[in-house]
Amino acid sequence: MLVQALQQELGPGQPVAALVTRAVVRADDPSFRRPSKPIGPFYGEEEAARLAVERGYRLKEDAGRGWRRVVPSPEPQRIVEREAIRALVEAGVLVVAAGGGGVPVVERPGPDGRLVYEGVEAVVDKDLGAQRLAVDVGADRLVILTDVPQAFLHYRRPDARPLGRVALSEARRYLEAGEFAEGSMGPKVRAAVRFVAAGGREAVIASLADAEQALAGEAGTHILPDAAPARA
Repeated sequence: MLVQALQQELGPGQPVAALVTRAVVRADDPSFRRPSKPIGPFYGEEEAARLAVERGYRLKEDAGRGWRRVVPSPEPQRIVEREAIRALVEAGVLVVAAGGGGVPVVERPGPDGRLVYEGVEAVVDKDLGAQRLAVDVGADRLVILTDVPQAFLHYRRPDARPLGRVALSEARRYLEAGEFAEGSMGPKVRAAVRFVAAGGREAVIASLADAEQALAGEAGTHILPDAAPARA
């Protein structure tokens, strides 16, 4: 769908390609011992109990709405296809990659001594997958588009305050203080902080509707290195 939409908007002169992308995760990631990422539909208690027995699912009750399967959400360590993505970009191709955070795989030594990749039952967080990809391909800017105009302190409270331009150390303090909900803005701010800490020039969190203004610095939350100059 993304390739179709981009191709229709940009025309036949701009090649667009989607690449199935694998994200390497550690086999000993703590999340494999404590699955917590809810996926899939809601089930009634009886059906949840049946699925736990028949399929070995781990299920948890979700805020009174029913039971959902939970799976591990390990940290992405590396994008396997990073060199292929770089080569495509350098050739002028607009690449759609790391869909859904990437397919989680672990590295294991093969019979001939070379590393092989094995898929695992898990889900990589999409924001952290995007951050990992951005670092791996040497991007200078990470833009995370969502359904709110920017990140807020004290979100949905009377004293809520939008964040505009924020230094890395300040954003990290807010993150460590628990200002951003884990189920929504938390992973986005974490991804932005990690990207800038790894050498990125800027990370932006903005509404999809405000993408153009955000790229121009006129909308959204912008996390920058501590030494970045203030906007005039």
